[in-house]
Amino acid sequence: MAGSRKIAREFTLQGLYAWLVGGADVTLIAATLKEDEQFRRADEDYFRALLYGVLKEEDLLSARLAPLLDRPVAELSPIERGILLIGAYELLHCPDVPWRVAINEGVELAKKFGGTDGHKYINGVLDKLAQDVRAVEIAHAKKKGVSGEQ
Repeated sequence: MAGSRKIAREFTLQGLYAWLVGGADVTLIAATLKEDEQFRRADEDYFRALLYGVLKEEDLLSARLAPLLDRPVAELSPIERGILLIGAYELLHCPDVPWRVAINEGVELAKKFGGTDGHKYINGVLDKLAQDVRAVEIAHAKKKGVSGEQ
């Protein structure tokens, strides 16, 4: 289904926001999000993989992001932090998602939910992370002259 992963990312961001701001139980958060009528358009398996994966790996993901940030992870807005966690998770754990797609989806989430220029910050941080964790994929794409997008 076209766009179903995009919608899954949007719901994952909403879930992470609720978790970061309110500390609510992730099972309750997921159940509440599933009640939204738009949720049926999302890839539910991908939503679950992202939400639970990000929360399970949050310490590791934050540690990977920390050296790339201009401030401590805890000082990021919940929206920026959630988007960066999703992007980092995809870059590290979802090899089926091309690096440019992971970055672009983060940028699109920031444009939709974040502050005025937040998408530029998200782009810069995720690009730096991709250069590190997807170096072989990026080098191969440049060598072939391929954009890396699906």
